[in-house]
Amino acid sequence: MKSAKLIEPFRIDKPQRFRLADHDPADTRGLDIDKQEAKSMLAQDIERLAKLQEMLYAHHRWAVLAIFQAMDAGGKDSAIEHVMTGVNPQGCEVHAFKAPSAEELDHDFLWRAATRLPRRGHIGIFNRSHYEEVLVVRVRHELLVREELPPELTRNRIWKQRFEDIVAFERHLARNGTIIVKFHLRISKEEQKRRFLQRLEDPAKRWKFSMDDVADRKLWDRYMDAYEDMIRHTSTPEAPWYVVPADNKWFARLVVAAALVDALDRLDLRFPKVSRAQLEEMQRIRKALEAGRD
Repeated sequence: MKSAKLIEPFRIDKPQRFRLADHDPADTRGLDIDKQEAKSMLAQDIERLAKLQEMLYAHHRWAVLAIFQAMDAGGKDSAIEHVMTGVNPQGCEVHAFKAPSAEELDHDFLWRAATRLPRRGHIGIFNRSHYEEVLVVRVRHELLVREELPPELTRNRIWKQRFEDIVAFERHLARNGTIIVKFHLRISKEEQKRRFLQRLEDPAKRWKFSMDDVADRKLWDRYMDAYEDMIRHTSTPEAPWYVVPADNKWFARLVVAAALVDALDRLDLRFPKVSRAQLEEMQRIRKALEAGRD
């Protein structure tokens, strides 16, 4: 299955009609393959992604920002690890957004994201992002209080205004050469429970477990409403959301890799051309090296 065909059902092109319930977390688009076949498919896209990244770095005009949002245990870490495994770390930066620091709370809600944007020629990965401000902060109201905004700015319109600010922010980035690809890894509540139990049983994974994760499960429906509203208001042609079925990690990784390859392919990148004068100089250097005159 070609990359473009694989991602088409998951790219949200008509966000006004978007319903999260229409997207099955266990969907695999009918792919009936074993783990080895899945690894082989992923390896092909990883190889292609590595070549595209090399051209992106050499071209030095565009940047790519990939944003990952999911419920806890949604597979963000493993998707990033597996998909980006073949990319040159010199041209890739991953930033995991934790609870905001005191310094970050003293700035506007987009400030900490703006300070971590990828440079030209680089791929930036946001593991969580500025979207936490319209997800967890919206669901858990006590977090908004910590931001110490003037009370008149925290009325119900704040979420609509934040959506508008995010769209304007991402449009600005797009107009300045940053390609934005956003992934919501959609996991079912049942699969999350299974992964939580697996973490508790595996000594190597227990460190990932937090009691806050269990508390957020009780707010599941509110989180789903927040995700749906967020995607409806912030999936744009410049910065589309991909709602990725994530109950099967192997399939989520295939979709993420395919979407990144597609985004870079659309740039039609080429290695920079060398001028005639540069070629002549290279020939002189080559002859000198071959003659041992260095």
